Amino acid sequence: MTEYSCFDILGPIMIGPSSSHTAGAARLGKIAAIIAGEDKFKKVEFYLHGSFAKTYKGHGTDKALVAGVLGLNPWDERLKNSFELAKENNMAFEFIETDLGDEHPNTVKFIFIKSNGVEVQVMGSSIGGGNIKITEIDGQRIEFSGNYPTLIIKHRDVPGMISKVSTVIYEANINIAFLRVYRKNRGFKASMIFETDSVIPEDIARKIKELGNIESIRVINPIVESY
Repeated sequence: MTEYSCFDILGPIMIGPSSSHTAGAARLGKIAAIIAGEDKFKKVEFYLHGSFAKTYKGHGTDKALVAGVLGLNPWDERLKNSFELAKENNMAFEFIETDLGDEHPNTVKFIFIKSNGVEVQVMGSSIGGGNIKITEIDGQRIEFSGNYPTLIIKHRDVPGMISKVSTVIYEANINIAFLRVYRKNRGFKASMIFETDSVIPEDIARKIKELGNIESIRVINPIVESY
């Protein structure tokens, strides 16, 4: 039987009319920007699918997405002024209605264009009550919720990588709640997603990088609501 907390029933603390279309959108934008790995972007393109594409202006999804990319939380009063904040930060943005295929109706694909011209793609969905799901990074299908502290690691697909990374996490006295491994082809690149029960300190990334065969590491600690 599925268990629900009072926050699933009452909804999250937020600015805007809809937990799915505003709170969830802001969370998606914030976590996608962390994955992309830069504080400021030259431009962000938002490819909106399904219900997001049909109602994004009326429900404030557009402002929430931009706010999230700028690092604002769903309850930040500045969310409604996110377009102006983006202009102040010299970040261009564009909303494009599209069909992303067999995806949740509240799905968006972000294309981040960094200051050096490098592009990063992140796709995710707002699945209700302010909850989200990240489903793709640079074309690689993945899945995590953003509700737990999360490590996203891209690495060479060589023997022993899971054991070595898990040991570093264990030595930091961090319990692994969920672990998923993804790869396209044997022996090439792979990704590991670790979701943990406690906050991940930044020095964990340095220690994992020292293991070798690591392409990139992202540390995502959960967004904590302020009461």
